[in-house]
Amino acid sequence: MFVDEVEIEVEAGGGGNGMVTFRKEKFVPRGGPNGGDGGHGGSVIFEVDHNITTLLDFRYRHKYKADRGGDGASKDMFGKNGGDLLIKVPPGTVVTDALTGHQIADLSISGNRIVIAHGGVGGRGNAHFANSVHQAPKFAEHGEPGEHKKLKLELKLLADVGLLGFPNVGKSTLIAAVSAARPKIANYPFTTLVPNLGVVYVEQERSFVMADIPGIIEGASEGIGLGHQFLRHVSRSRLLIHLLDVSGMSGREPLNDFEVLNRELELYDERLAKLPQLIALNKIDAAADMEMIDALESELISRGHRVFRISAVTHAGVKPLIYECMTRLEALRAEEDAIEAKREHVHIVAPVVEDGRKWHAQAVDENTYEVVGRFIEKMVSMTDMGNEYALRRLQRTMDNIGITEKLVALGAKEGDTVRIGAVEFEYEDEEKWIEENESRRKQSKAKRGEQV
Repeated sequence: MFVDEVEIEVEAGGGGNGMVTFRKEKFVPRGGPNGGDGGHGGSVIFEVDHNITTLLDFRYRHKYKADRGGDGASKDMFGKNGGDLLIKVPPGTVVTDALTGHQIADLSISGNRIVIAHGGVGGRGNAHFANSVHQAPKFAEHGEPGEHKKLKLELKLLADVGLLGFPNVGKSTLIAAVSAARPKIANYPFTTLVPNLGVVYVEQERSFVMADIPGIIEGASEGIGLGHQFLRHVSRSRLLIHLLDVSGMSGREPLNDFEVLNRELELYDERLAKLPQLIALNKIDAAADMEMIDALESELISRGHRVFRISAVTHAGVKPLIYECMTRLEALRAEEDAIEAKREHVHIVAPVVEDGRKWHAQAVDENTYEVVGRFIEKMVSMTDMGNEYALRRLQRTMDNIGITEKLVALGAKEGDTVRIGAVEFEYEDEEKWIEENESRRKQSKAKRGEQV
Protein backbone atom coordinates (compact mmCIF):
# COMPACT_ATOMS: atom_id res chain seq x y z
CA MET A 1 0.00 0.00 0.00
CA PHE A 2 1.29 3.44 -0.95
CA VAL A 3 0.68 6.05 1.76
CA ASP A 4 1.80 9.63 1.16
CA GLU A 5 0.05 11.69 3.86
CA VAL A 6 -0.40 11.03 7.61
CA GLU A 7 -0.76 12.90 10.90
CA ILE A 8 1.13 11.83 14.03
CA GLU A 9 1.96 13.08 17.52
CA VAL A 10 5.48 13.17 18.92
CA GLU A 11 6.51 13.87 22.49
CA ALA A 12 10.06 14.26 23.71
CA GLY A 13 11.00 12.94 27.13
CA GLY A 14 10.71 15.23 30.13
CA GLY A 15 13.75 15.93 32.28
CA GLY A 16 14.15 14.06 35.54
CA ASN A 17 13.46 15.82 38.84
CA GLY A 18 16.24 17.23 40.98
CA MET A 19 16.68 15.77 44.47
CA VAL A 20 16.42 17.44 47.90
CA THR A 21 18.86 15.68 50.26
CA PHE A 22 21.54 16.62 52.81
CA ARG A 23 24.79 15.02 53.88
CA LYS A 24 24.26 12.69 56.82
CA GLU A 25 27.77 11.46 57.61
CA LYS A 26 28.66 10.66 61.21
CA PHE A 27 30.20 13.58 63.08
CA VAL A 28 28.92 16.05 60.45
CA PRO A 29 25.94 17.64 62.26
CA ARG A 30 25.32 20.33 59.65
CA GLY A 31 25.93 18.47 56.43
CA GLY A 32 25.29 20.63 53.41
CA PRO A 33 22.85 19.90 50.55
CA ASN A 34 23.89 17.13 48.16
CA GLY A 35 20.84 16.53 45.97
CA GLY A 36 21.78 15.56 42.42
CA ASP A 37 20.35 16.81 39.14
CA GLY A 38 17.79 14.99 37.06
CA GLY A 39 18.83 13.56 33.70
CA HIS A 40 17.85 15.20 30.43
CA GLY A 41 14.88 13.82 28.51
CA GLY A 42 15.36 12.08 25.17
CA SER A 43 14.59 13.92 21.93
CA VAL A 44 12.54 12.74 18.95
CA ILE A 45 14.74 12.61 15.84
CA PHE A 46 13.77 12.02 12.20
CA GLU A 47 16.28 10.33 9.90
CA VAL A 48 15.98 9.95 6.14
CA ASP A 49 16.30 6.32 5.01
CA HIS A 50 16.37 5.56 1.27
CA ASN A 51 15.19 2.01 1.97
CA ILE A 52 11.75 3.35 2.98
CA THR A 53 9.45 4.41 0.16
CA THR A 54 6.10 5.19 1.82
CA LEU A 55 4.63 6.50 5.08
CA LEU A 56 2.76 3.24 5.61
CA ASP A 57 4.26 2.51 9.06
CA PHE A 58 2.77 5.74 10.40
CA ARG A 59 -0.72 4.66 9.35
CA TYR A 60 -0.78 2.06 12.13
CA ARG A 61 1.04 3.99 14.85
CA HIS A 62 0.22 7.63 15.51
CA LYS A 63 1.96 8.44 18.81
CA TYR A 64 5.70 8.43 19.50
CA LYS A 65 7.35 9.27 22.80
CA ALA A 66 11.02 9.43 23.82
CA ASP A 67 12.32 8.31 27.22
CA ARG A 68 12.12 10.51 30.31
CA GLY A 69 15.27 11.45 32.17
CA GLY A 70 15.98 9.74 35.49
CA ASP A 71 15.57 11.60 38.80
CA GLY A 72 18.58 12.86 40.68
CA ALA A 73 19.75 11.08 43.85
CA SER A 74 21.62 11.84 47.05
CA LYS A 75 25.38 12.30 47.18
CA ASP A 76 25.23 14.62 44.14
CA MET A 77 24.38 11.76 41.82
CA PHE A 78 22.83 12.73 38.51
CA GLY A 79 19.87 10.94 36.99
CA LYS A 80 20.32 8.97 33.77
CA ASN A 81 19.63 10.79 30.52
CA GLY A 82 16.62 9.52 28.59
CA GLY A 83 17.29 7.76 25.29
CA ASP A 84 16.51 9.57 22.04
CA LEU A 85 13.78 8.15 19.81
CA LEU A 86 14.98 7.74 16.20
CA ILE A 87 12.20 7.63 13.60
CA LYS A 88 13.08 6.80 9.99
CA VAL A 89 11.23 8.47 7.13
CA PRO A 90 11.48 8.13 3.33
CA PRO A 91 13.32 10.71 1.19
CA GLY A 92 10.98 13.48 0.11
CA THR A 93 9.16 13.76 3.45
CA VAL A 94 7.85 17.23 4.29
CA VAL A 95 7.14 17.80 7.99
CA THR A 96 4.54 20.44 8.92
CA ASP A 97 3.13 21.56 12.27
CA ALA A 98 -0.47 20.32 12.06
CA LEU A 99 -1.76 23.11 14.32
CA THR A 100 -0.06 26.15 12.80
CA GLY A 101 0.61 24.97 9.25
CA HIS A 102 4.28 26.01 9.63
CA GLN A 103 6.69 23.84 7.63
CA ILE A 104 9.32 22.43 9.97
CA ALA A 105 11.51 20.39 7.64
CA ASP A 106 11.89 19.16 4.06
CA LEU A 107 13.84 15.91 4.25
CA SER A 108 15.27 14.72 0.96
CA ILE A 109 18.89 13.58 1.44
CA SER A 110 19.44 10.04 2.73
CA GLY A 111 21.11 9.99 6.14
CA ASN A 112 20.03 13.51 7.09
CA ARG A 113 18.75 13.93 10.64
CA ILE A 114 16.70 16.60 12.37
CA VAL A 115 15.55 16.97 15.97
CA ILE A 116 11.78 17.32 15.65
CA ALA A 117 11.01 17.57 19.39
CA HIS A 118 13.66 18.48 21.98
CA GLY A 119 13.85 16.67 25.31
CA GLY A 120 13.42 18.64 28.52
CA VAL A 121 16.44 19.53 30.65
CA GLY A 122 16.82 17.82 33.98
CA GLY A 123 15.83 19.70 37.14
CA ARG A 124 18.65 20.91 39.36
CA GLY A 125 19.11 19.35 42.78
CA ASN A 126 19.17 21.46 45.94
CA ALA A 127 22.99 21.46 45.95
CA HIS A 128 22.77 24.02 43.10
CA PHE A 129 20.92 26.57 45.19
CA ALA A 130 23.20 26.76 48.24
CA ASN A 131 24.87 30.10 48.86
CA SER A 132 26.11 32.20 51.76
CA VAL A 133 22.57 33.32 52.63
CA HIS A 134 20.64 30.08 51.97
CA GLN A 135 23.02 27.39 53.13
CA ALA A 136 20.40 24.65 53.37
CA PRO A 137 17.93 25.03 50.46
CA LYS A 138 14.96 22.76 50.92
CA PHE A 139 13.80 22.72 47.34
CA ALA A 140 14.89 21.43 43.95
CA GLU A 141 13.63 21.83 40.41
CA HIS A 142 11.30 19.53 38.56
CA GLY A 143 12.43 18.38 35.16
CA GLU A 144 11.39 20.46 32.16
CA PRO A 145 8.59 18.85 30.11
CA GLY A 146 9.63 17.61 26.68
CA GLU A 147 8.25 19.25 23.55
CA HIS A 148 4.95 17.87 22.30
CA LYS A 149 3.90 18.37 18.67
CA LYS A 150 1.19 17.30 16.28
CA LEU A 151 2.74 16.80 12.88
CA LYS A 152 1.55 16.32 9.33
CA LEU A 153 3.87 14.23 7.16
CA GLU A 154 3.61 14.49 3.39
CA LEU A 155 5.63 12.46 0.91
CA LYS A 156 6.68 14.15 -2.32
CA LEU A 157 8.34 11.67 -4.64
CA LEU A 158 11.87 12.54 -5.66
CA ALA A 159 11.98 12.14 -9.44
CA ASP A 160 14.03 13.88 -12.11
CA VAL A 161 11.30 13.53 -14.74
CA GLY A 162 7.56 13.59 -14.16
CA LEU A 163 5.13 12.16 -16.72
CA LEU A 164 2.19 14.49 -17.14
CA GLY A 165 -1.03 13.76 -18.99
CA PHE A 166 -4.70 12.88 -18.77
CA PRO A 167 -5.71 9.31 -17.85
CA ASN A 168 -5.01 6.71 -20.56
CA VAL A 169 -2.56 8.77 -22.62
CA GLY A 170 0.09 6.07 -22.08
CA LYS A 171 2.15 7.20 -19.08
CA SER A 172 2.26 3.76 -17.48
CA THR A 173 3.10 2.15 -20.81
CA LEU A 174 5.98 4.56 -21.38
CA ILE A 175 7.54 4.11 -17.95
CA ALA A 176 7.27 0.33 -18.38
CA ALA A 177 8.98 0.62 -21.78
CA VAL A 178 12.00 2.60 -20.55
CA SER A 179 12.55 1.20 -17.05
CA ALA A 180 12.11 -1.89 -14.90
CA ALA A 181 8.89 -0.52 -13.39
CA ARG A 182 5.86 -2.70 -13.99
CA PRO A 183 2.76 -0.60 -13.34
CA LYS A 184 -0.77 -1.85 -13.86
CA ILE A 185 -1.86 -1.04 -17.42
CA ALA A 186 -5.42 -1.08 -18.74
CA ASN A 187 -7.76 1.06 -20.81
CA TYR A 188 -10.01 2.69 -18.23
CA PRO A 189 -9.87 5.92 -16.22
CA PHE A 190 -7.54 6.08 -13.22
CA THR A 191 -5.88 2.72 -13.76
CA THR A 192 -2.96 4.21 -11.82
CA LEU A 193 -4.04 5.20 -8.32
CA VAL A 194 -0.53 5.58 -6.92
CA PRO A 195 2.64 7.06 -8.46
CA ASN A 196 5.18 4.67 -9.95
CA LEU A 197 8.92 5.28 -9.99
CA GLY A 198 11.33 3.84 -12.52
CA VAL A 199 15.07 4.26 -13.05
CA VAL A 200 15.89 4.93 -16.71
CA TYR A 201 19.39 3.79 -17.71
CA VAL A 202 20.47 5.71 -20.83
CA GLU A 203 24.00 4.35 -20.90
CA GLN A 204 26.80 3.65 -18.43
CA GLU A 205 26.82 6.23 -15.60
CA ARG A 206 23.97 8.14 -17.24
CA SER A 207 20.54 7.56 -15.68
CA PHE A 208 17.59 9.37 -14.16
CA VAL A 209 14.46 8.66 -12.14
CA MET A 210 11.09 8.93 -13.86
CA ALA A 211 7.76 9.21 -12.05
CA ASP A 212 4.49 8.09 -13.59
CA ILE A 213 2.16 10.63 -11.94
CA PRO A 214 -1.45 9.37 -11.80
CA GLY A 215 -3.96 11.04 -14.12
CA ILE A 216 -4.46 14.71 -13.40
CA ILE A 217 -7.75 16.08 -14.69
CA GLU A 218 -9.42 19.45 -15.02
CA GLY A 219 -10.07 20.84 -11.53
CA ALA A 220 -7.10 18.99 -10.02
CA SER A 221 -5.80 22.23 -8.49
CA GLU A 222 -9.03 22.37 -6.47
CA GLY A 223 -8.66 18.77 -5.31
CA ILE A 224 -10.93 17.13 -7.91
CA GLY A 225 -9.94 13.57 -8.74
CA LEU A 226 -7.37 13.39 -5.90
CA GLY A 227 -5.71 16.33 -7.63
CA HIS A 228 -3.82 17.73 -4.63
CA GLN A 229 -2.34 14.33 -3.80
CA PHE A 230 -1.15 13.84 -7.40
CA LEU A 231 0.08 17.39 -8.00
CA ARG A 232 2.19 17.20 -4.84
CA HIS A 233 4.44 14.63 -6.52
CA VAL A 234 4.92 16.74 -9.65
CA SER A 235 6.52 19.49 -7.54
CA ARG A 236 9.71 17.50 -7.00
CA SER A 237 10.45 17.05 -10.72
CA ARG A 238 13.15 18.94 -12.63
CA LEU A 239 11.62 18.23 -16.04
CA LEU A 240 8.20 17.19 -17.32
CA ILE A 241 7.24 15.01 -20.26
CA HIS A 242 3.75 16.01 -21.33
CA LEU A 243 2.07 13.09 -23.07
CA LEU A 244 -0.75 13.76 -25.55
CA ASP A 245 -2.90 11.05 -27.14
CA VAL A 246 -2.99 11.69 -30.89
CA SER A 247 -4.65 8.39 -31.90
CA GLY A 248 -8.06 10.04 -32.11
CA MET A 249 -9.67 7.06 -30.36
CA SER A 250 -10.23 8.84 -27.03
CA GLY A 251 -12.41 11.55 -28.57
CA ARG A 252 -10.32 14.22 -26.82
CA GLU A 253 -8.69 17.27 -28.41
CA PRO A 254 -4.92 17.09 -27.69
CA LEU A 255 -4.21 20.84 -27.79
CA ASN A 256 -7.07 21.53 -25.39
CA ASP A 257 -5.76 18.82 -23.02
CA PHE A 258 -2.33 20.42 -23.14
CA GLU A 259 -3.71 23.84 -22.22
CA VAL A 260 -6.01 22.49 -19.48
CA LEU A 261 -3.27 20.60 -17.64
CA ASN A 262 -0.82 23.49 -17.82
CA ARG A 263 -3.50 25.75 -16.40
CA GLU A 264 -4.00 23.31 -13.51
CA LEU A 265 -0.26 23.34 -12.81
CA GLU A 266 -0.26 27.14 -12.69
CA LEU A 267 -3.29 27.29 -10.41
CA TYR A 268 -1.72 24.82 -7.98
CA ASP A 269 1.80 26.29 -8.00
CA GLU A 270 3.15 28.83 -10.50
CA ARG A 271 6.60 27.25 -10.20
CA LEU A 272 5.28 23.98 -11.65
CA ALA A 273 4.00 25.74 -14.76
CA LYS A 274 7.51 27.11 -15.34
CA LEU A 275 9.21 23.70 -15.28
CA PRO A 276 10.76 22.77 -18.65
CA GLN A 277 8.53 20.43 -20.69
CA LEU A 278 9.09 18.04 -23.54
CA ILE A 279 5.97 17.18 -25.55
CA ALA A 280 5.43 13.55 -26.60
CA LEU A 281 2.69 12.89 -29.15
CA ASN A 282 1.90 9.31 -28.15
CA LYS A 283 0.09 6.46 -29.94
CA ILE A 284 1.42 7.67 -33.28
CA ASP A 285 1.18 4.08 -34.55
CA ALA A 286 -2.62 4.20 -34.20
CA ALA A 287 -3.11 7.72 -35.55
CA ALA A 288 -5.34 8.20 -38.62
CA ASP A 289 -5.37 11.98 -39.05
CA MET A 290 -1.78 12.93 -39.83
CA GLU A 291 -2.77 16.43 -40.96
CA MET A 292 -4.12 17.12 -37.46
CA ILE A 293 -0.85 15.86 -35.96
CA ASP A 294 1.22 18.05 -38.29
CA ALA A 295 -0.85 21.10 -37.31
CA LEU A 296 -0.60 20.26 -33.59
CA GLU A 297 3.17 19.82 -33.80
CA SER A 298 3.58 23.14 -35.62
CA GLU A 299 1.48 24.94 -33.01
CA LEU A 300 3.46 23.49 -30.09
CA ILE A 301 6.80 24.28 -31.75
CA SER A 302 5.64 27.86 -32.32
CA ARG A 303 5.11 28.09 -28.55
CA GLY A 304 8.74 27.14 -27.97
CA HIS A 305 8.35 23.44 -27.11
CA ARG A 306 10.41 20.47 -28.30
CA VAL A 307 8.03 17.87 -29.75
CA PHE A 308 8.54 14.12 -30.24
CA ARG A 309 6.31 11.64 -32.05
CA ILE A 310 6.38 8.32 -30.19
CA SER A 311 4.62 5.03 -29.63
CA ALA A 312 5.10 3.73 -26.10
CA VAL A 313 3.78 0.33 -27.25
CA THR A 314 6.14 -0.21 -30.21
CA HIS A 315 8.94 1.98 -28.71
CA ALA A 316 9.03 4.05 -31.92
CA GLY A 317 10.61 7.47 -31.25
CA VAL A 318 11.14 6.68 -27.55
CA LYS A 319 14.95 6.57 -27.66
CA PRO A 320 15.42 10.16 -28.97
CA LEU A 321 12.97 11.38 -26.29
CA ILE A 322 14.93 9.68 -23.51
CA TYR A 323 18.28 10.98 -24.77
CA GLU A 324 16.87 14.52 -24.89
CA CYS A 325 15.66 14.07 -21.28
CA MET A 326 19.14 13.03 -20.21
CA THR A 327 20.78 15.97 -22.00
CA ARG A 328 18.37 18.47 -20.46
CA LEU A 329 18.77 16.98 -16.97
CA GLU A 330 22.56 17.11 -17.14
CA ALA A 331 22.35 20.80 -18.01
CA LEU A 332 19.89 21.46 -15.18
CA ARG A 333 22.07 19.55 -12.69
CA ALA A 334 25.12 21.59 -13.78
CA GLU A 335 23.16 24.82 -13.17
CA GLU A 336 22.11 23.61 -9.70
CA ASP A 337 25.72 22.65 -8.84
CA ALA A 338 26.92 26.10 -9.88
CA ILE A 339 24.30 27.75 -7.65
CA GLU A 340 25.30 25.54 -4.72
CA ALA A 341 28.98 26.40 -5.23
CA LYS A 342 28.16 30.11 -5.02
CA ARG A 343 26.15 29.60 -1.87
CA GLU A 344 29.24 28.30 -0.08
CA HIS A 345 30.80 31.75 -0.40
CA VAL A 346 27.79 33.72 0.79
CA HIS A 347 28.31 35.30 4.20
CA ILE A 348 25.39 34.50 6.47
CA VAL A 349 24.76 37.04 9.21
CA ALA A 350 23.84 35.36 12.50
CA PRO A 351 20.39 36.36 13.73
CA VAL A 352 20.18 38.65 16.74
CA VAL A 353 19.40 36.58 19.83
CA GLU A 354 16.73 38.15 21.98
CA ASP A 355 17.08 38.46 25.74
CA GLY A 356 15.93 35.12 27.13
CA ARG A 357 14.23 36.86 30.08
CA LYS A 358 11.83 38.89 27.97
CA TRP A 359 8.17 38.40 28.81
CA HIS A 360 4.77 39.90 28.13
CA ALA A 361 1.73 40.12 30.43
CA GLN A 362 -1.83 40.82 29.31
CA ALA A 363 -5.41 40.62 30.54
CA VAL A 364 -7.32 37.79 28.86
CA ASP A 365 -10.61 38.84 30.46
CA GLU A 366 -11.77 40.64 33.61
CA ASN A 367 -10.51 37.93 35.97
CA THR A 368 -7.78 36.15 33.96
CA TYR A 369 -4.24 37.27 33.17
CA GLU A 370 -1.60 35.61 31.03
CA VAL A 371 2.17 35.91 31.19
CA VAL A 372 4.11 34.77 28.12
CA GLY A 373 7.87 34.33 27.92
CA ARG A 374 10.27 31.44 27.39
CA PHE A 375 12.23 32.01 30.61
CA ILE A 376 9.32 32.38 33.02
CA GLU A 377 7.29 29.59 31.38
CA LYS A 378 10.23 27.22 31.73
CA MET A 379 10.78 28.24 35.36
CA VAL A 380 7.12 27.70 36.25
CA SER A 381 7.06 24.29 34.57
CA MET A 382 10.11 23.26 36.60
CA THR A 383 8.85 24.62 39.94
CA ASP A 384 7.55 22.16 42.53
CA MET A 385 4.21 23.79 43.31
CA GLY A 386 3.82 21.70 46.45
CA ASN A 387 7.02 23.02 47.99
CA GLU A 388 6.69 26.40 49.75
CA TYR A 389 10.42 27.10 49.42
CA ALA A 390 10.26 26.54 45.66
CA LEU A 391 7.21 28.81 45.49
CA ARG A 392 9.08 31.52 47.41
CA ARG A 393 11.89 31.37 44.85
CA LEU A 394 9.37 31.66 42.00
CA GLN A 395 7.69 34.62 43.73
CA ARG A 396 11.04 36.40 44.22
CA THR A 397 11.91 35.91 40.56
CA MET A 398 8.55 37.28 39.41
CA ASP A 399 9.10 40.29 41.69
CA ASN A 400 12.65 40.89 40.47
CA ILE A 401 11.83 40.88 36.76
CA GLY A 402 8.71 43.03 37.22
CA ILE A 403 5.89 40.54 36.58
CA THR A 404 4.17 41.15 39.91
CA GLU A 405 4.25 44.91 39.41
CA LYS A 406 2.83 44.53 35.91
CA LEU A 407 -0.04 42.30 37.09
CA VAL A 408 -0.98 44.90 39.73
CA ALA A 409 -0.90 47.61 37.05
CA LEU A 410 -3.21 45.53 34.86
CA GLY A 411 -5.71 45.33 37.73
CA ALA A 412 -5.07 41.84 39.09
CA LYS A 413 -6.74 41.27 42.44
CA GLU A 414 -7.09 38.56 45.06
CA GLY A 415 -8.57 35.38 43.59
CA ASP A 416 -7.97 36.21 39.92
CA THR A 417 -6.44 33.54 37.65
CA VAL A 418 -2.87 33.92 36.38
CA ARG A 419 -1.81 31.64 33.53
CA ILE A 420 1.86 31.01 32.77
CA GLY A 421 2.46 28.33 30.18
CA ALA A 422 0.41 25.26 31.04
CA VAL A 423 0.07 26.25 34.72
CA GLU A 424 -2.78 28.27 36.23
CA PHE A 425 -2.91 29.57 39.80
CA GLU A 426 -4.79 32.12 41.87
CA TYR A 427 -3.31 35.56 42.27
CA GLU A 428 -2.58 36.43 45.91
CA ASP A 429 -1.58 39.71 47.48
CA GLU A 430 2.18 39.45 47.98
CA GLU A 431 2.28 40.71 51.59
CA LYS A 432 -0.62 38.44 52.57
CA TRP A 433 1.07 35.52 50.84
CA ILE A 434 4.31 36.12 52.75
CA GLU A 435 2.46 36.43 56.08
CA GLU A 436 0.49 33.23 55.56
CA ASN A 437 3.58 31.26 54.56
CA GLU A 438 5.56 32.64 57.50
CA SER A 439 2.72 31.66 59.82
CA ARG A 440 2.67 28.11 58.39
CA ARG A 441 6.44 27.88 58.76
CA LYS A 442 6.29 28.90 62.45
CA GLN A 443 3.48 26.42 63.13
CA SER A 444 5.46 23.64 61.45
CA LYS A 445 8.53 24.42 63.57
CA ALA A 446 6.44 24.54 66.73
CA LYS A 447 5.11 21.05 66.02
CA ARG A 448 8.68 19.77 65.64
CA GLY A 449 9.63 21.41 68.95
CA GLU A 450 12.07 23.85 67.31
CA GLN A 451 12.63 27.37 68.55
CA VAL A 452 10.56 29.89 66.59
